[in-house]
Amino acid sequence: MDSVSLLSPSLDFNKEKDHNGGLFFDSSLLQKQAKIPKQFIWPQTERPNALPEELKTPIINLEEFFRGDEVSTQHVVELIRDACSAHGFFQVINHGVDISVRQAIFELVDRFFKLPLDRKLRARRRPGCTWGYTGAHTDRFSSRLPWKETLSFVYNDGGDEELLSMLGKDFEEIGKVYKTYCKSMFELALSIMEILAMSQGLTRERYREFFEDGSCIVRCNYYPPCQEPELALGTGPHCDPTALTILQQDQVRGLEVFAEGKWQSVSPVRDALVINIGDTFMALCNGRYRSCLHRAVVNPHRERKSLAFFLCPKGDRIVKPPLDLSFDSDSGLMERKYPDFKWADLLEFTQRCYRADTRTLQSFSDWIQSKERMSHKLEGK
Repeated sequence: MDSVSLLSPSLDFNKEKDHNGGLFFDSSLLQKQAKIPKQFIWPQTERPNALPEELKTPIINLEEFFRGDEVSTQHVVELIRDACSAHGFFQVINHGVDISVRQAIFELVDRFFKLPLDRKLRARRRPGCTWGYTGAHTDRFSSRLPWKETLSFVYNDGGDEELLSMLGKDFEEIGKVYKTYCKSMFELALSIMEILAMSQGLTRERYREFFEDGSCIVRCNYYPPCQEPELALGTGPHCDPTALTILQQDQVRGLEVFAEGKWQSVSPVRDALVINIGDTFMALCNGRYRSCLHRAVVNPHRERKSLAFFLCPKGDRIVKPPLDLSFDSDSGLMERKYPDFKWADLLEFTQRCYRADTRTLQSFSDWIQSKERMSHKLEGK
């Protein structure tokens, strides 16, 4: 059987075409085949290792930080500074996000991904949108497809009412749980921003104030079992274009980080949340901390689920580092690694123009500067 035919045809409730001619990822069908379609086979150099080493991520207890203990807070600041200077990943416990809320949203998401494909496609992501359902990103790409399905929400004060209405009455409960979950995660993200500011010698409120009127994206990931996991990836290598990611994993391994020249695994720790910085924060701190390449692998026996919370500034917010982080003490000069930009422009760049990878921020910076040069040339005519 031809590999393309292993993808389900369009079910005709909208006329938009994707990169595979209107074909959609149907994991229940694909898992019955001996081989995976060629669109899911990754280049030899990017395929997963059988036995990756374990990444040394600190597990940071935030309990005393929330209580205001100064000695414990300073210890937390030092641990996070070390982790962000090394690779940008750490884990937190006693983070204040209630376990019952985390379990509830996982259960509701599990219900959604078990629906028939035609039901899931009612919430299909529209071109250029950051919210909705997609299977294997077939709406955006035609090769090196990720072996996963995602359901994404955008959260701010009003939530995402249109997507919730598309999910239907059977999922009214998910709206309530999702909003409660987002409020808790948003507050945790702002607290992490306080610690990051202190770790860079800034006032505690510096980054919190920058993000407190922002929004977030919540992405629910479902990685089905894969019959040829050595050829596929659940999520390809990328750096997050957002500012901060808080990942809730189930107990199935899959997250890997590229550090010290090799791929290393980040095993789930019960009740812990995985934190990593993204490209937007890297620009905001003038490259003092760098976002790190990471990916997700799959396995032949167990499904894996995760929830990724992405902190974003307000769309029209100008991302520009504080003067304290723009000054080079050795040269005595102001040195900027990235140009000023609006967050909404970077988001659009990653959604419409560029497949996120380790060079996303640099490519975006080059794109901005080329536009500025072109504008100056036109003004000079």
